[in-house]
Amino acid sequence: MEPVTISDLPMTQEELVAVAEGAPVALGEAARERIAASRALLEEAMSGGDPIYGLSTRVGHGKDTRVPRDELERQQQFLVASHGGSFGPLLDRTVVRAAMAVRVNGMARGGSGASPAAADTLLAMLNAGVHPVLHGTGSVGAADISPMAGIAQVALGTGTAEFRGETLPGAEALRRAGIAPLRLEGRDGLALISANGVSIGHGALVLARAARTASAADQAAVLSIEATRGNPSVFSASAAAAKPYPGQVAAAAHLRGLLEGSLLLTPGGPRSVQDALSFRVIPQVHGAFREFLATAEGAVDTELNSASDNPLVDVASGSVLSNGNFHPMVLAIAFDALRVALVHVGQLSERRMSHLWTAIMAAMKSGPPPGSRGPAAAPGVQLRYAGSACYTELRLLAASATLDSTILDVGVEDHATGAMLSVRKTEEALGLLEDLLAIEVLLAADLLNISAPGTLGAGAEAVLRLSAEAADGAESAADVHRKLRERFPEN
Repeated sequence: MEPVTISDLPMTQEELVAVAEGAPVALGEAARERIAASRALLEEAMSGGDPIYGLSTRVGHGKDTRVPRDELERQQQFLVASHGGSFGPLLDRTVVRAAMAVRVNGMARGGSGASPAAADTLLAMLNAGVHPVLHGTGSVGAADISPMAGIAQVALGTGTAEFRGETLPGAEALRRAGIAPLRLEGRDGLALISANGVSIGHGALVLARAARTASAADQAAVLSIEATRGNPSVFSASAAAAKPYPGQVAAAAHLRGLLEGSLLLTPGGPRSVQDALSFRVIPQVHGAFREFLATAEGAVDTELNSASDNPLVDVASGSVLSNGNFHPMVLAIAFDALRVALVHVGQLSERRMSHLWTAIMAAMKSGPPPGSRGPAAAPGVQLRYAGSACYTELRLLAASATLDSTILDVGVEDHATGAMLSVRKTEEALGLLEDLLAIEVLLAADLLNISAPGTLGAGAEAVLRLSAEAADGAESAADVHRKLRERFPEN
């Protein structure tokens, strides 16, 4: 894979995803200079004697308690050791790599006051494949402190890491990779843990997946339109231009492209005057999904390339500022909103299945069609009730993840964003939506297999072919679904 260089320029989500998937990464000279300048200003501020949160003072409710100079390194070590309390399922390696890259890029913005050695150690771990083992439950969204502490612990030679397929103590993983454990300087400990690396990094990965899901939703809808011989006028450029949300315009254009070559587009093609809303408002609902996808992408871009440290070392003004930039509120709400939008996409899919089911039952009034015997026959029909159950589960994920924070640390930490949870729930929702869309495809394919639809559009034909290939040699409807999901949405 092509190497990625973290520079003083904004990092793109594509670059972040590449690092998450294993691309080597380097630190550019301009970024290194920014980190060094931030570190130098912090040292200068320390020499002035004014209290600096998390360095010359304790943290949280201990903010007004001074730390003696000879205790500074030990306090930073304690911060890392005492904040790693997570549990639950392990985060995927790609999420861990993304979180590490996000933290280095944040340091490169110049506001952390971290030492260049802290950034270099994370880069060395990324390039050597030393991946901290992190649990998924631990962050309330006022910085991902617990999982980020798990990364910092491995950098210091404690904690647990995966290296070349083996789970090891952090010190042993570093030794095998030839990386010296980091010795904390200044506020390195707080700089490493007080960051939103997991929320931002995981968010970028989820958004890359969501873009593929949006395309798959259009494919499933088009196949249902073809199977029910619906009216394609709802996808027209004129209708989209009359209400020009960019997401709706993009959805309509993609849907028209998928229908290209279809009998439905010919002057004499079959069509009703007007279809049910689950067909008629596809561009509007799929467009809303794209709109909130773009909002979430903008939030991830901003968080990824911001200086979100507290305190913020502002080289331009020569100040060290207490602030709340560690609070990724826009990102958290954006993923909540995105999740609601994608649940609406799932609702349309489930409603269209009812129309497909009605058409199939009408076509089978005289009995099952020839060749419909066997455990994998008519997989969409078999899975229709499972699709309803899937939608019920999906709908529950529309609930907000950002409104239920508790009060922590003697009342000092009395608000949180739930960002990490919001991102994780959005990934879960995407998986359920993709499962639902695959069932719609199979149900539409069942209808097409017992009707005479005429010429299909190129996009519908392609997804119909995927469903046929999934059914070939399958042992059950569940097996057909599994095989289709391996290729749909397409990577």
